[in-house]
Amino acid sequence: MSDLLKKIDARTKLAGTNKLEILLFTLGLDQRSGRRENFGINVFKVREVMRTPEITQAPEMPPAVEGMVSLRGTLIPVIDLAKYVGVQTESKSDIMIVSEYNGHTQGFLVEAVDTILRLDWSQMRVPPEMLNNNMRGLVTAVTELDSGKLVMMLDVEKVLAETNDYDDSADFKAIQPQPDLVGKTVFFADDSAVARKQITRTLDALQLNYIEAINGKRAWDELQRLAAQADAMGKPMRDLVQMILTDVEMPEMDGYILTKSVKGDPRFAGIPVLMHSSLSGGSNQKLGQSVGVDAYVSKFEPQKLTEAVVNMLRNAATK
Repeated sequence: MSDLLKKIDARTKLAGTNKLEILLFTLGLDQRSGRRENFGINVFKVREVMRTPEITQAPEMPPAVEGMVSLRGTLIPVIDLAKYVGVQTESKSDIMIVSEYNGHTQGFLVEAVDTILRLDWSQMRVPPEMLNNNMRGLVTAVTELDSGKLVMMLDVEKVLAETNDYDDSADFKAIQPQPDLVGKTVFFADDSAVARKQITRTLDALQLNYIEAINGKRAWDELQRLAAQADAMGKPMRDLVQMILTDVEMPEMDGYILTKSVKGDPRFAGIPVLMHSSLSGGSNQKLGQSVGVDAYVSKFEPQKLTEAVVNMLRNAATK
């Protein structure tokens, strides 16, 4: 199975092309529906795929966390995705996808992995409300392959947040509004409901205004509408929006293309772009810089996000 992920570093060249590669996997035959659902995870978040090693049980773990495994001397939590998603199956999850993102490593138990598909983000759609409700908000995007197979992208950030007992309330209480920045407006785009909630909590603590979008395409459409509004008012766009915060992975249009679009439009001159992503590897940061991103910050670290937002708004105000 290691052959499946060879040359993964070469895939970094996909950035800026609105393309992605996803690893397809299944969780088993759902006894309720009689179907075997197909899921996907961005290859950038996959470190390796392996047979499930011996799992050590640990006390007081969330229900979907099977325990811990030792991976080259490091203990990592193992999450049974079928149990987490609510798929009732009798099959044993023999395969573990080792996922690494935002500085965290965890194992996801699955029934089987299939193949790696290269797709265009424009093929990925926002999930219909009915599917979103049935999956408890766990799906960030869906696509139908030429074969008619439906593939659902799991919100792995939501999985991480809900299987981690860390209480982050103190992180937000420590954030203080900055008098010189109160009332400024941040425009942000992210397809993950968990990430959007963390962003809004941070911006609320800073007493900043914000406009949000659930993917890059909707963000770009709204930004163009705001730019037209600014033109009609005879004002520069930066009077309406002082900075843009964007995720990388989003259906329809990713953060790289959104950034390129903003940086290529003179109406957005003077508005900095902060990339906010769980793809926190050095290669992804360099790719962000290549499309014009002004700074990069990893997700789920409110203090770092606060520092980046404050610094960016202050720097923009002096230009």
